[in-house]
Amino acid sequence: MSIDTSAVIKHPLSTEKSIRLMETQNTLIFAVNMRANKQDIKQAMEQVFKAKVERVNTYIHKKGEKRAYVTFAPETPAIDIATNLGLL
Repeated sequence: MSIDTSAVIKHPLSTEKSIRLMETQNTLIFAVNMRANKQDIKQAMEQVFKAKVERVNTYIHKKGEKRAYVTFAPETPAIDIATNLGLL
């Protein structure tokens, strides 16, 4: 099944917590579509960033926004991806 990556990933989040996670756990936080499941999010991330994803955790924020905590493989530093996105 081919997924529309633009329908899954909304935007990256640049907060103090996301920067800390990026540096310590190689993890980035993204706002994602409410209907996207973990497999959809993983496939979209791997397609868009051409990077191996180790794990995806999702969380629905109290504002009604679904967030994905995406942990990348050690060979792909999250800082490099964040720099390409313009977060740093």
